[in-house]
Amino acid sequence: MSLAIDTQAVNNGARVVIEGEVDVSNATELTNALDAVLEDKAPVIDVDLEAVPYIDSTGIGVLVAAAHRATEMGSEFTVSHPQPNVLRVLTLLGVGSEFHVNEA
Repeated sequence: MSLAIDTQAVNNGARVVIEGEVDVSNATELTNALDAVLEDKAPVIDVDLEAVPYIDSTGIGVLVAAAHRATEMGSEFTVSHPQPNVLRVLTLLGVGSEFHVNEA
């Protein structure tokens, strides 16, 4: 499955909508998209994972690295709407303290 990434400006910052499986084969694509959002210095960055059925540890690493950069810049980094299996991976890897996860 290919990866689609759509970045949208919202009132309080940026929303990054990801569709498809995130793994080592396309992690660079996600890194580049998040780097572009971080360069714009949005006060809030929301990554929407509603259409992501699978994410591996490489993809999680990309999210954690982006969250760290956002924190260093004073931005808030949020992951929204993860599917149950993606949420399970986030929980198992214990990255909940790295960024806010909005399940709703």
